[in-house]
Amino acid sequence: MTKLQRLHQELGQSPWLDNLTRPYLRDGTLARMVAGGIRGVTANPTIFARAIEGSAAYDDQFRSLIATGSSVREAYWELAVDDTIEALGVLRPIFDDSGGIDGLVSIEVAPELANDTGATIAAARNLHQRIAQPNLFVKIPATAEGVPAIRDMTAQGRSINVTLIFSLSRYAEVIEAYLSGLEAFVARGGDPAQVHSVASFFVSRVDTEVDRRLNAIDTEESRLLSGRAAIAQAKLAYHLFTSRFSGPRWERLSDLGAHAQRPLWASTSTKSASYPDTLYVDSLIGPDTVNTLPESTIAAFEDHGTLARTIDSGVDEAGEVIGGLGAIGIDMADVGKTLEELGVASFHESFVEVLNALDSKARRLETG
Repeated sequence: MTKLQRLHQELGQSPWLDNLTRPYLRDGTLARMVAGGIRGVTANPTIFARAIEGSAAYDDQFRSLIATGSSVREAYWELAVDDTIEALGVLRPIFDDSGGIDGLVSIEVAPELANDTGATIAAARNLHQRIAQPNLFVKIPATAEGVPAIRDMTAQGRSINVTLIFSLSRYAEVIEAYLSGLEAFVARGGDPAQVHSVASFFVSRVDTEVDRRLNAIDTEESRLLSGRAAIAQAKLAYHLFTSRFSGPRWERLSDLGAHAQRPLWASTSTKSASYPDTLYVDSLIGPDTVNTLPESTIAAFEDHGTLARTIDSGVDEAGEVIGGLGAIGIDMADVGKTLEELGVASFHESFVEVLNALDSKARRLETG
């Protein structure tokens, strides 16, 4: 049994792959990873850009699409949607066997829509209608404008992966959007059992930003807090999850078959060489959670990762860490806002880059 399989069977955490590329679909790599314990797939504009630009596996379809009159943007979405549909087929047995808890594949709305509620709702609805598979997640960024879109999509009975969560305050808004969306769906006669959701709480990027601010302070107190913010905040996020998905309000929904919106730990590869490469896996293991992992982190965890429940240990200490950061002037809400803006900008940049690369390729085809 692999460590990924034990992670799920013994400790209740679902390991997902943070990558989607056509060669993995065609050569059986994704199927082999699923057999080895991977239980879902996440992708984002950066991942799709890297896949499309880095492989010739898309060239024939792209040429055909351009030749039949598709625009470069339309061709991009055809490529991304086709990969998603194929991955959904690979993961469907996991979805069926788990009762819809796992076996999900995510595709994200265009990042340029992150600050437009109406456009995000329309794009998310379009992707759900276009793909129309029960194990599809459409990803919506947890921006101020994205939160109402999350509620609206949930109220329509759509399954959403909420992405780019960097702060506890925004996470609380996301949970409320999910719960109120479910309540609205039930009020219209919908079956909440058909709705699934995860809340993607980003981890390593928090340490990167907080450590940058700590280094600028450069005191004994700041040095002692280096590398501790991300895990502390994630542990407090899990505590928030367990408190909000309990009690009378949640029980009314749960009794009707509703599924809790599990926390998903994203950005779990370490960005600093001074930190252990399995730090953000080993430290955040616990039931009713997901950890989405790049291949390098999967390999490291299988080789020397630690299998133990850690997510709800040291919660008081986590609170002290966040309190200590505030005491020396690190505003975690501002950290979250900064990272949210950087995350949206980064995904948008990747989206523009791949469209530009495809446009250049289309021009070469026209002149070739």
